Amino acid sequence: MIKSAVCDLLDIKYPLFQGGMAWIADGRLAASVSEAGGLGIIAAGNQRAEDIRKQINIARELTDKPFGLNIMLMNRYADEIAELAVEEKLAAVTTGAGNPSKFMSAWKTAGIKVIPVVASVAMAKMMKRLGADALIAEGGESGGHVGELTTMVLVPLICDAAGDLPVIAAGGIADGRGMAASFMLGACGVQMGTRFLSAEECTIHPVYRERVLKANDLSTAVTGKRINHAARSLRTAFVREFQNAEYGGSTDEELAGLSAGRFRMAVQDGNLEKGCFLCGQAAAMVNKVQPAAEIVKEVCEGAEQILLKAPDFIN
Repeated sequence: MIKSAVCDLLDIKYPLFQGGMAWIADGRLAASVSEAGGLGIIAAGNQRAEDIRKQINIARELTDKPFGLNIMLMNRYADEIAELAVEEKLAAVTTGAGNPSKFMSAWKTAGIKVIPVVASVAMAKMMKRLGADALIAEGGESGGHVGELTTMVLVPLICDAAGDLPVIAAGGIADGRGMAASFMLGACGVQMGTRFLSAEECTIHPVYRERVLKANDLSTAVTGKRINHAARSLRTAFVREFQNAEYGGSTDEELAGLSAGRFRMAVQDGNLEKGCFLCGQAAAMVNKVQPAAEIVKEVCEGAEQILLKAPDFIN
């Protein structure tokens, strides 16, 4: 059975995290992944603390297994959500889109495992100094906000910088091959977001799910690099509109206004004209709807079979 240091750290069966996808990763999805033996993660996104508390309660009604909370630090309600994590005594907090240093002492005092998402060696070293319990090395293949480096390059660099700190690989991982490769790069676990868009428990609009299932290797694009908010999503009318504005003379303020509310339009309304369908390159490998528990089992068992064959490559 696949097991690593991150399993002992979080008291989970499998070293597999479900990504904290804003407006998508709710209490039901997180609970289903945790119940299956991974670490389900509720996404705070741009929501307020009272909304997230409802999702935490939903998750606790569905599972007694550990689950986490992802906090997007550019959220204007980040301070109150950080306090909520302490109040609710959550197992883990993952962070993105910013530096969590001002919250880390309070989280660690509360016994919460702090696992920041990092996209650079400098950030990894800073988080280690501040006492992070593990790091998520997220390559640019992932959906949502992305950095420059690919997973193949980033993970070994972060592992070298992290020393004995556990590293979870993310970005472009959707099956057992990706998990096995991540272990070979030095990681001791993986985080998957896009693969769980096809989970039965995922509540995205049917149009969103259909576009993910039909995606191929060229179906995603990155926008927002000019304003330092690069994000990967499916190619849609909105993406074409944004690209034209980004490289056609629009101001930074105009670009920021253009993107406001677009992700919610995709998740809740399935609006192909105006919505932004955040999605990673791994969508090309997602081709069926199945329960989250089946996804977790399939990925981990697939990785195990590949790793058992590793000695075949040594003469």
